[in-house]
Amino acid sequence: MIEGKEYSNSIEDFFNFLSVDFDFTILEKKIRGNAFYDVKYQNNNLVISISYENIEDYLLVTIFILQDGNLPDYDDKTKTLHLSNLNKLVLNQVSKNDIIKNSKCFEHYKPQGELEIKLLKLAKELRLCLLNWSIIEK
Repeated sequence: MIEGKEYSNSIEDFFNFLSVDFDFTILEKKIRGNAFYDVKYQNNNLVISISYENIEDYLLVTIFILQDGNLPDYDDKTKTLHLSNLNKLVLNQVSKNDIIKNSKCFEHYKPQGELEIKLLKLAKELRLCLLNWSIIEK
């Protein structure tokens, strides 16, 4: 089982591109015992939640489109988007070259363990989606 501080450090490392490339800042970090961890990033338009349920070994990346600076209702499917669904939209419309270029941004990472491998995969997917946000906004 991973500890909350270790999870938070891994998120800050693998998702550093959010700050560097997309002007996100860390909004909050939640650690609930050893069962649930969540790191949220925010920029002017979006909040991105990267949460992990330790006991279930379940990762979830959720993108919230802010409405007048406020979070939408979680049930609002037009403003609360899950990375797994966005991948289906974006991957069908980007070129293989775009995917390769995106992957090169993560070449220096050497994930340690199964969770870090999953986090790296999600980071690559999220970055590709954000780079192609115009596809999502349609």
